[in-house]
Amino acid sequence: MPYTVDDKQRFVQRWHTMMSGPFSSCAQSLLGYDHSDQPVAVTTVWSAGPNRPGLLEPLAVHRDHQGHGYGKAMAIAAARALQQLGSSSAAVGTESSNVAAVAAYSSAGFAPRTEVRDLRRNR
Repeated sequence: MPYTVDDKQRFVQRWHTMMSGPFSSCAQSLLGYDHSDQPVAVTTVWSAGPNRPGLLEPLAVHRDHQGHGYGKAMAIAAARALQQLGSSSAAVGTESSNVAAVAAYSSAGFAPRTEVRDLRRNR
């Protein structure tokens, strides 16, 4: 199923917001395509510099393409991109309740660590 104009506009707006932040120069975005050359997945990697940890976040697969291995492929590609940037490791930060994300990261070789409870303050 092709993307709607609204899907594309929302994605582009979110990406521009994220990449206008103060750390965008440390980031690299990757876009994944299906066999018909339609974009189906996206992720961004954040490098802290050579021999320092790297982070991949966010990773998203279009809802019509979930469950076909695109999340795993993107997570592997993101880890490879961090390796090429000289990162010492690759980490993700996702909620354990996000079953699909945990499955994708696990299938790509990421291992869960001890859960961390985040504290949040309302604005």
